Amino acid sequence: MTAITDLTQASATELLALYRSGQASPTEAANAILDRIQRLNPVLNAFCHLAPEDTLAAAAASTSRWQRGTPCGPLDGVPAAVKDLILTKGWPTLRGSRTVDPNQAWDIDAPATARLREAGAVLLGKTTTPEFGCKGETNSPLTGITRNPWNTGKTPGGSSGGTAAAVAAGLGPIAIGTDGAGSVRIPAAFCGNFGLKPSFGRVPAYPLSPFGTVAHLGPHSMSVTDAALMMNVMKQPDARDWTALPPDATDYTIGLNDGIRGLRVAWSPTLGYATNVHPEIAAACEKAVRTLEALGARVEAVDPGFADPLDITTGLWFTAATVVWDTLTPAQQAVADPDFVAEVERGRAYSALDLQKLSLRRGALGSHMRQFMQRYDLLITPSVAVPAFDAKPAGHQTLTPEAMLGWTPFSYPFNLTQQPAATIPCGLTSDGLPMGLQIVGPMFGDALVLRAARAFESACPIPRPTMV
Repeated sequence: MTAITDLTQASATELLALYRSGQASPTEAANAILDRIQRLNPVLNAFCHLAPEDTLAAAAASTSRWQRGTPCGPLDGVPAAVKDLILTKGWPTLRGSRTVDPNQAWDIDAPATARLREAGAVLLGKTTTPEFGCKGETNSPLTGITRNPWNTGKTPGGSSGGTAAAVAAGLGPIAIGTDGAGSVRIPAAFCGNFGLKPSFGRVPAYPLSPFGTVAHLGPHSMSVTDAALMMNVMKQPDARDWTALPPDATDYTIGLNDGIRGLRVAWSPTLGYATNVHPEIAAACEKAVRTLEALGARVEAVDPGFADPLDITTGLWFTAATVVWDTLTPAQQAVADPDFVAEVERGRAYSALDLQKLSLRRGALGSHMRQFMQRYDLLITPSVAVPAFDAKPAGHQTLTPEAMLGWTPFSYPFNLTQQPAATIPCGLTSDGLPMGLQIVGPMFGDALVLRAARAFESACPIPRPTMV
């Protein structure tokens, strides 16, 4: 392993190797990252809650375990962040919203948070999100604007924008995000990280998202191997999630480096309907596909054969927003994000019959894609059709379905179908902004998606921004 002089630039895998060899300790890593957070978070606004005393106490306990040669789990001592939609015991989960009272008992860990603690991860804090994770950029009346480490005038995307910005900027090597229409993959693509939306139900959730069975939890990480380590931890069962998949004995690190020779890969640069892909992204993804071919994949240019399901996604999303709205008092509604209010207003237009029709169309799409994936091992697309756009405050534009998600036509279909999908960096634009390649697997094919991403990463290492 190359000598690492800056612990903030070490992946989780590299940190664990340093702890094992005695060349660094969890306390040293935590202190280095907390110092960097103190310098960079005022610029990036990646974290909305920090508790350095808690972090350093957890790091000290981990250091003692490593000194005794008794690490408690596969992530012992690794600094990690948690998106502020995910319950974290002892810390407020405000969901990016002024409607949530911080003065209440915060005595529950969500399953993913609990599994990280059990594995020994050192929690750094909560990362910023738009209100209720309602959009693909990260701004809110509560926390303001979150910014992209590659260019602070640009958005990190959303809704896991704080999570992605933190990982990209060296404010912790791993973090948990959520993805209801692209909210792991959009910011991971904009910030140049690896991000995975696992098969729905593979990572247990509690409480279940009010946005329903489109909402996944998944890892953001500096490397594919880090994400595999996280999946080994986060996939562990939790009885609180009645939608969870059966227990999974897979070790996602085994076979990770087996390559992709002979895999059948469908390459769809537009999915048949995305007509406004940025030319540099189109070219970068085409080049990335040629790399996959050079690694031995059998690539066929083919569209999966479905129409743009934007109206299905936004219809389900907007009606779910009205469910959340109806839990709020008039005083809470008065301080809500104007973008969330706009979603609610659109959601009011849907009847129960409309909703059932959308659900049936969703089911047909899911069936279509399960059949399509019988012929291919993987589907490759761009991750997002555009590079990161300008960072602006909440309510800066009229919210329409197209404004909300029209620029990310490759992400939301696979929330509807519940398939695993990852984004991995595939280059920088001429303006120095990251571009992402999306790797979609068959349902339950999470390990295969990780393996393909690792093969690409081995040929095209993930670049890092130059923030100092």
